[in-house]
Amino acid sequence: MTMRDAAEHDAPEGFGARVRKALAWRWGSQLVAQFITWGSTIMVVRLLEPSDYGLFAMSQVIVTALHFLNGWSFASSLIQADRVGDREIGQVFALLLLTNGLLAAAQLALAPIVADYYGQPEVARLLRVQALIFLAIPFTALPTALLARRLEFRSQGIANLVSAAVAATTALALAWYGFGVWALIYAPIAGIAVRAVIMSIAARLWVRPVFDLRGARRMIGFGGALTLCQLFWIIQSQSDIFIAGRVFSVYELGLYSEALFLTLIVTGRFIPPLNDVAFPAYAELHKAGRSLGPYFERTMQSVLLVVTPIYIGLALTAPEAILVVFGEKWTGMAPIVSGLAIVMPLMAVQIICSPTCTATGKEGFYLATSIAGAILFAGSFFIGVQFGAQGLVRAWWVAAPLLLIFTLALTLPQIDLPLRRLVVAAAPPVLACLAMVGVVGGLRLALPAEIGPVATLALLGTAGAATYAGMLYLVWPDIVRQSIAMIRRTPADPLPTAAATPAPAGRTRDAAE
Repeated sequence: MTMRDAAEHDAPEGFGARVRKALAWRWGSQLVAQFITWGSTIMVVRLLEPSDYGLFAMSQVIVTALHFLNGWSFASSLIQADRVGDREIGQVFALLLLTNGLLAAAQLALAPIVADYYGQPEVARLLRVQALIFLAIPFTALPTALLARRLEFRSQGIANLVSAAVAATTALALAWYGFGVWALIYAPIAGIAVRAVIMSIAARLWVRPVFDLRGARRMIGFGGALTLCQLFWIIQSQSDIFIAGRVFSVYELGLYSEALFLTLIVTGRFIPPLNDVAFPAYAELHKAGRSLGPYFERTMQSVLLVVTPIYIGLALTAPEAILVVFGEKWTGMAPIVSGLAIVMPLMAVQIICSPTCTATGKEGFYLATSIAGAILFAGSFFIGVQFGAQGLVRAWWVAAPLLLIFTLALTLPQIDLPLRRLVVAAAPPVLACLAMVGVVGGLRLALPAEIGPVATLALLGTAGAATYAGMLYLVWPDIVRQSIAMIRRTPADPLPTAAATPAPAGRTRDAAE
């Protein structure tokens, strides 16, 4: 099958139906994959020690930093382009092979330097093995972009499920047999290798790389701009571990990094799959001359309706949740989780802003917010690290709101959306969560200590969920009905509300643990 545009949009389905089907496969498969990963993660965390996660976090600073430069943005240019032929696909393939080959070599060269920086020789060995990840990226990035351009996510869903199962099984088996931190290293390698094979077959990637890059100026410009954005995103998302790695002990770094991983699960795992659908959907809407403002407004409200109660509930119940789920040796990360969870709804809104710029070809705005994020977060972490893990938490409290204000100031005028409408849309989940805080806080004071953490967690969780749902149903019943209707039937609007949730996943661990 040739991969030309003439064959990409012949499906008899309407645009809305295609988006809805794509969203169902991409997000639904991610949900199932996460249940697989969570089950494995909980068991692996109980088998390993915080120091294992500390070593892993040290290596991930470099792996994640280089991963963001892996040329995926060149593949994304195929989604945004008006027309794509076999030559353009071959050129992207060549760029991906060159870029990831250089990144693998760079990681091998940096391994001993990074180990010396942290004073941990084991980190060098971890980095050398993890360089294998870059060899598989061209065979995942290119097929993903080709399928996403056509809004075909069924194959990606299957690949997600199989690779998650392979990675989770690998991590659990190695942790069980005493491989320690290496369980966290080999699992993502196994997962991405399986995903590369499945995705290449699904996209029928029978194309040779074209190293003659004449005529690829727009592709390179678009991909280069996004890669530059990712460079600043690296500074924003990795500077806390990089700075703290020389100040904290391995144990303390393990607690902080795992707390951060836990609080980033929703924004890092469930919003990016929606982004995968949103970017091509937004691009197609823009090409059709449609305003993105109404979709962004509804998207933000839908995202906040889901993530805000999850994060505020986690902040309220972190001591019991950590003890029950992770065990007593991890209770030291409970206050870190509580503090980080408070600010994560703001990060969720931050993430959904990016496709309004990238899908319309205005990468400059995305670059500006990326630079601002790098300055705000790195500066805040540099000051906060002097006060330990809670200092880093407070750095999040300062940097995240300031970055969101800056991002909205750039984004909203571009999509003709007044700030007042955005505030009104955000009011229901915010006010319902304030009611939840009051009820859960009062109930905690009334509960006797002797009932134990399991019963306390169950009672607080039930009371919080009931308060939030009841508040929405009594005060904003139309929002509840619209949300239910969106799930149960195909909406008349061409873009489902939840489909417009994009952007960089941030610091998320591969589905390995």
